[in-house]
Formats: sequence, structure tokens, C-alpha cells
Amino acid sequence: MFRLLGKYLKPLDWVYIVLCAGFVCAQVYFDVTMPEYTQRLMTEVVGSEISMDVVWKNGGFMLLYAFCSTACSVVCGFFAARTAANFAKTLRKAMFDRVTSFSAAEINKFGSSSLITRTTNDVVQMQTFVALGLQLLIKAPVLAVWSICKISSAAMEWTVATAIAVGVIVVSVAILVAVCYPKFRNIQKLTDNLNTATRESITGVRVVRAFNAESFQSERFEKVNESVMRTNLFTSRGLGLLMPIMTVCMNGLTLVVYFIGALLINDAVGMPQKVELFGNMTVFTQYALQVVMAFMLLIMIFMMLPRCLVSGRRIRDVLVTHRSVRSGIVKEVPHADGVPVLEFRNVSFGYDGNDSAVSDISFSVGRGETIAFIGATGSGKTTLVNLMERFYDATRGEVLFNGVNVKDYDEEVLRNAIALAPQRAVLFKGDIAGNVAFGDENPDDERVVVALETACAAEFVSGLENTIRAEVAQDGTNFSGGQKQRLSIARAVYKNAELMIFDDTFSALDYKTDLKVRNNIRERHGDATVVIVAQRIGTIMNADKIAVIDGGKIVGLGTHKELLENCAVYKEIALSQLSEEEL
Repeated sequence: MFRLLGKYLKPLDWVYIVLCAGFVCAQVYFDVTMPEYTQRLMTEVVGSEISMDVVWKNGGFMLLYAFCSTACSVVCGFFAARTAANFAKTLRKAMFDRVTSFSAAEINKFGSSSLITRTTNDVVQMQTFVALGLQLLIKAPVLAVWSICKISSAAMEWTVATAIAVGVIVVSVAILVAVCYPKFRNIQKLTDNLNTATRESITGVRVVRAFNAESFQSERFEKVNESVMRTNLFTSRGLGLLMPIMTVCMNGLTLVVYFIGALLINDAVGMPQKVELFGNMTVFTQYALQVVMAFMLLIMIFMMLPRCLVSGRRIRDVLVTHRSVRSGIVKEVPHADGVPVLEFRNVSFGYDGNDSAVSDISFSVGRGETIAFIGATGSGKTTLVNLMERFYDATRGEVLFNGVNVKDYDEEVLRNAIALAPQRAVLFKGDIAGNVAFGDENPDDERVVVALETACAAEFVSGLENTIRAEVAQDGTNFSGGQKQRLSIARAVYKNAELMIFDDTFSALDYKTDLKVRNNIRERHGDATVVIVAQRIGTIMNADKIAVIDGGKIVGLGTHKELLENCAVYKEIALSQLSEEEL
């Protein structure tokens, strides 16, 4: 946690911290000085005839010091809040940049729900600690030391009583923090689980309702919620004991000080000594309570510290994690005659680090050609797409783009040359034009319209009130599955990349629209190399090359006719969809 503070606090924040420390010291000075005027006033009242001049003088200084203490507290709070807000902003930005730079492997490692919790809830814990800690961590020790110095010359009996009260508080805090700290470590993990359960229920609400599983999901959520509640109750009840303990100690200390003072005054000889002891007792009571108050402030820090330490560790785990996919140094895509645009050489990959997903994959596709992948669900088709886009790196073998290993390319250069329409159509909140031209700093409306026409989306877009400026809700919930799929295809077409990848994006289209979209792509982007992942034979049968994937391996590679003759798996898939006459 403290490493994060040292790294992500800006120079201006350190200036604020210094100013905050200065105002805290000034506030403590005013607080510890006020009892002296109380002592003088009490001595004058008890020892001689009181005059209003004495009351006005001492009372005026007390009011002035109280006002100055309040003013210093307000200014200190302002600088502390500004520092905490700046720190949280910087830390949240660093978290967001690091998370968005992660490859898919790191995202899967942490989990999206956990990353959201770390970027929001954990950062808030740190911000709260900085905002209060800047005031309390500085004020508590300064107030304690200053007050102890003020009472060190007083009667030993009073000093011992104060030390005993402080000792009881410190021991109580140590025990309760030791008991509660392990629970604080679990709270943030349970918050991750709560976030996961909530996100699943919201994003999958249609599936939940379709299967009448509302009660089932409610029970799952309730279990997680119950765990969070029980853990929070345990820590709250444990730390809730601190306030009664401190109250008892403070009130008990006051009674003991007065009791000891009464004994000392009773044993004193002469009125001057009695008056002096009475004044000392009055001021000692205030200083003793300030010492206890200082330890109470430290206790507040200790109550916040365990959870903040856990949050800091979770944030640091993200910030020190380096992505497994590193950008290369090749800044330009070479183009040489006879070199395949895309080539796999004995590629193997597994999400668990082994070769369990795909193994020994080899193929090549030239410029302007179309290669299609077909196979059973889970056979590894989308995994190959992930390797083409370099969302993951191959465990063994090489993935080449224009003759250069994709690992050697600068990531921005590589992905500028590749357009992807993913398996799940993803739309962002905004308008249609912004989604189609996503990532383009200078979008061209004419190109947007052409891309929509190519994807056969212009017909429904033109019927909307604001056409290409029509609103797109979060995740495109105001469009049907087929409409979202066509907008996703239009986004890939708009990019006009050298390599276009369509990962099962035609599945939500009817046969007629499917054929029309593919023909449009071929007519308007004939020089592009096209990769199609599909389940329907009708979508891929006209491809230049068809790769049949089974169990993570290529069991057939060739044209539609060649595979019907030579690949039993392909023929089985084909006959399950079309009759022999149609084939």
C-alpha cells in the first residue's frame, strides 16, 4: 500500500501533504494551549476575588484558539481531500491502463468481476484511507507527544493512571485487530463473488427468465450476500467493542484523576498549595483526555488499515502483473510476391499452457483468397482466430503474417492490418456511425454508409429516425441479434483491412442475407484475404480452402469437392445439413 502511495502521489500532492502537516501541527498547538488558559482562570477564580477582566481575557484567548483550531482543521481537511482525490484519480487511471493492456490470459487469470472491484471498490478504500489518514496519522502522534510533555511534570499518580488507561486501550485494539484482520482479507474476495453473481444475473436475465430460474439465481446471490453480511457483521461487531472500551477508559480516567486530586488537595498544607493542586488537576484532566484522544485517533486508523492493506495488495497485484503478450519491433507490414498473407506452421496452443486446445496446425492462405474453418463446437476454431489476432501466443510453432512472425510485429501495426468480426457481436453505447467507425479518429460518413450496404444493414438503418446517428444502447440491447451481427460485420468491412476475420458472424443471418453479404465483401474487397469460421456448409462451400477441425487438429484441408471425397468428417457434417443432390 505504501509503495503505491510513494509511486502514484504526484509532486503537487506532496506539497499538499506538507501543508496538511503544517496545519495539523498548528491545530494541535492551539488545542494543547487552551488548557493553560483554563488553569489560569480556575486559579484566579479559586484563589482570589475574580474580576470580569480576567474572565474576558482568558475566555477571549480560549475562543480565539478554538476558532484557529477549527480553521486549521478545515484547511487541513481541504488539502487532505484534494490529495486523496488526486491519488485515487491517478491510481484508477493506472489500473485502467494496465487492465486494458492485458492480454486475454491475464483477464482470465483475474476475472472481469474482480478487476472491476479492484478498479472501483479497492481504490475507494485507498482514497478514504488517504483522506482521513493524512489528518489522523499526523495529528495523533503529535497530539500524544505534545500532551505527554505537558503532563510529565504533574503528579506521578495522575501520570500512572493515564498510562494504565492508554495501555488498556492499546491492548484491546491489538486483540481486536488481530481477530478481525483475517476477515478483512476475505471481505474483498467476497465482494468479487458478489460482483460476479450480480453481473451474471443481469447479463443473463433473459436466459434466467426463459428457464424460470429466478428463484435459483436468487438463492445463489443470497448465499454470496449472506457470506458478505456475516463477514461484515463479525468485523463490525468486533471493532464496535472499541468505542465502549474507549468511553469507559476516558470516563474512568476522569474519575480517577479527580479522585487522586481530591486526596492530594486534602493532604495539601495551606490554601496556596490547595489552589495550585486544583488548577493542576483541572488542566491535567484536559491533557490526559487529549492523550487518550490521540490514541483514539490512532485506533481509527487501525480500524481502517487492515482493509486498506488488503485493497492495496490487490491493486498492486494488478499493477505488477505484466502481460504475457509483448509487442514486437516491426513497424511496417512487408508485402512480397508469393508470400502467403497468413500462415500457420506446426502451431500448438492450450489455455492451460499445454497443447490441449489445438495441436500441429499448418496451413497457408494467399492474397485475395478465402479460407474457411468448420468443425464441431469446441474443436478449436475460435482459438485459431485468437492466435491470428495475437490475443494469445502459440505454445509451439509459428503464426506468420506476410512472412513475419506475429510476435515480432508492433501490436498496433499488426491489428491495423486485421479486421475482426467476433463470434459475439459487441456494440458500444453511442450511435451507429460511431460503432461502425469504431477506433477511427476521423470517421467518414460515406464509408460508414458503404460498409452498412456491404453488410446488408443499410436497409434497417435507413428506416431509423436518425439513420446512422441513431442511438445504440449499451451492448446494443435496442437491436435484434441479426441486426447487431450485421453492424459488427459492417465495422470489420469499414476498416478495409488486408486480413478480414469473420468468426461465426454469419450464424444469425438467413441464407439469403448470408450469401449477399459474402458476395458484397468479395466484390468490394477482392484484394483482402478472408477468414471465415462457420457451422453452415452453405456459408463456406465456395471458399478457396476449407479446413476441417476435429479435436484441435486439421483432419481435412481442401476445396468443397475435395473434402467431400477425401474427408469423412466433412462429409458427415455436410450430409447432416444438405442432401446429396444439394451438395
